[in-house]
Amino acid sequence: MDNNQVKVIADAMIEKKGQNVVSLDLRNIGTAISDYFIVCNADSGTNVLAIADNIEDRMAELCHRKVIRSQGRENAIWIILDYGDIVVHVFQTEYRAFYRLEALWADADRTEFNED
Repeated sequence: MDNNQVKVIADAMIEKKGQNVVSLDLRNIGTAISDYFIVCNADSGTNVLAIADNIEDRMAELCHRKVIRSQGRENAIWIILDYGDIVVHVFQTEYRAFYRLEALWADADRTEFNED
């Protein structure tokens, strides 16, 4: 796994107006279930769905990878896309603040992505 796939996902999030895009490198954390978590938020369920769809499209197109499993599309509050070594979390803004996922993995190396 290279950082290129993390960048593809981050770019796909930003393309559809994902906010506060962050990747957490979990490779040095022994209890982690994947190598990376990538997290963002959006202000509506419609936007959350658009971001998740765009990630799946870009990963298939640019990395030739299909999502292994996904959860959360039915309510679009928190969509999880599992690629095995990368797990993507797309939250509605208020739920990201509530669940504070990044705080659970505070020891992870953190990278923030912006629109540049």
